[in-house]
Formats: sequence, structure tokens, C-alpha cells
Amino acid sequence: MAAMEVILLEKIQNLGDLGDLVKVRPGYARNYLVPQGKAAPATAENRAKFEQHRRELEISAAHKLELAKQRAETLRGVTVQVVRRVSEEGTMFGSVSTFDIADAVQQKGLDLQKSEIHLSEGPLKAIGEHEVTITVHPEVDISITVSVVPEA
Repeated sequence: MAAMEVILLEKIQNLGDLGDLVKVRPGYARNYLVPQGKAAPATAENRAKFEQHRRELEISAAHKLELAKQRAETLRGVTVQVVRRVSEEGTMFGSVSTFDIADAVQQKGLDLQKSEIHLSEGPLKAIGEHEVTITVHPEVDISITVSVVPEA
């Protein structure tokens, strides 16, 4: 299947920056990038339109980055506790997923989506403290501490 060329309308991690022409799979462009407003097909008309609106898009991207940095400051250093049942041998039943972490952070009154949480080794499967990476923007990563404790 041939690749499709698109113009990125914002920075996308592991793909490119605002204004870059990139080749992606047609399904990725059609089903995600274009409907989400993250890219436009690289037609001559869209290229001309992009160049006319480049300054507005750059200002918008800078504003989004600034908001992400502010949000990161509210999340920096946060520690959340997740309670799990443990067997008599100390083995945890189940695991702690991105959903559980997002829920625990939201209960503290902070905004965090599960898609922003990156568990490099998959769900947490051990009791103890774990450093978890949060990506609030392609250019802004922070760490929070997730403390998995046994149920009393």
C-alpha cells in the first residue's frame, strides 16, 4: 500500500513538527490525523492555505505549549496511592493500569487523561513506589510517583 503525504498542522511526537511534509500510511492519515485536525492532505491547495495560515498556527502551537507547561507544573511531584489486594506470599492480584493511575490523579482534583500516561514496561505488577512518565505535550514530559500499597 502506498504512503500518503500530509502537512502536519501541529507537532506530533515521533512524526514531525508544524508544517512538515511527512509520508504516513493512508489509514493513519484518514482515520486519525485528518479528522483530529492534526494534519491535512498535501495537495497544492492545502499547501497554499497552510502557508497563509502558518503564523496563526505557530501562535496557536506556542499557546498550547505554554498551557502544557503550566499544567505540567501542577502535576510535577504529585504522588498518588493505589490500593490492591495482595496474597499471603506478597503477590499482587491484578495490576495497576493507566486507567487506575488517571483515576487516582483525578481524585486529587487534577486533570490527567489515561492517554498521557506512559508505562514503559506495561501495567504495574508490584507493590511499592513507581516513577511514571506523563506526557502532557510532545515537548513536555514529567514524572509522578505511583505508590501501590496492599489492602489493609
